[in-house]
Amino acid sequence: MTNVEGSKADEDGDEVGEEGHAGSLCSIVADVKEPEADEVDNDGIEAGRAQGDGVAEDSNEVSGESDDENNGGDNEGVLMTEAGECVRDAEEEEKWVPVTKLGRLVKENKIRKIEEIYLHSLPVKEHQIVEQLVPGLKDEVMKITPVQKQTRAGQRTRFKAFVVVGDGDGHVGLGVKCAKEVATAIRGAIILAKLSVVPVRRGYWGNKIGKPHTVPCKVTGKCGSVTVRMVPAPRGSGIVAARVPKKVLQFAGIEDVFTSSRGSTKTLGNFVKATFDCLMKTYGFLTPDFWRETRFIKTPFQEYTDLLARPKGLVIEAPAEKIEA
Repeated sequence: MTNVEGSKADEDGDEVGEEGHAGSLCSIVADVKEPEADEVDNDGIEAGRAQGDGVAEDSNEVSGESDDENNGGDNEGVLMTEAGECVRDAEEEEKWVPVTKLGRLVKENKIRKIEEIYLHSLPVKEHQIVEQLVPGLKDEVMKITPVQKQTRAGQRTRFKAFVVVGDGDGHVGLGVKCAKEVATAIRGAIILAKLSVVPVRRGYWGNKIGKPHTVPCKVTGKCGSVTVRMVPAPRGSGIVAARVPKKVLQFAGIEDVFTSSRGSTKTLGNFVKATFDCLMKTYGFLTPDFWRETRFIKTPFQEYTDLLARPKGLVIEAPAEKIEA
């Protein structure tokens, strides 16, 4: 990796530093230089994850050798999987210290269902909240595309990742993240997708027999020039949709639906955003079966006021000094 001398400006230094990464990222750029819009290559994505993490390891070894020596093995709790993902031990997971009131209530099991959060429209600022309240959450990378910006030092290439998460039971989220490395973009997109998890309302096509299996009514979502329309379908019809919205609908837990789309659907980013917007609108209005007597209940912040009033700082006991006689 080429080091940037102090004689160059800071902005030029960033660009030259990135050009140093170009030699290591050449294989990744070749894989995702011109991806097909209508196809999602899972094998290529897994390879991109592994290569991206490999690049991150190389850069850390070159630039941060002294830091590793000084820290004395801070990364002992990190394990590397076959896909190249960083997986920390269970001890690291337990070290989550919530910084919001909602996170404190979830950590102490005062809120056990994510529907309680949706009922009061509470903002979710920590992805660990969704991980704890929505078990079985799966994620899939829809697309990784390179984006470029023209600067004085040349073109700056970064990677944009689209990730969809869902549990297949009425919860789905979409995250988009842009970063210099593929692995960083994927990890950031997964976190943003968990923060944007929304409920999806399901209904019936005809008689209310069995569990809800389709969308409750005709809904339309739009993003850019892409418009997606969903129509309820009878049980057994399956998901009649293109490859991109079909994956999002499967993560949302919808079994039968008819879809139609128009616009520039080859732009996968707008296509998946329009599908996500369509699912969000299923709870955008109240149908007559929801016209019930309004009962005002306390929000979790009001109900657990005394608990939240406690100091949240950690008390660290200093070791007693020994006085030698």
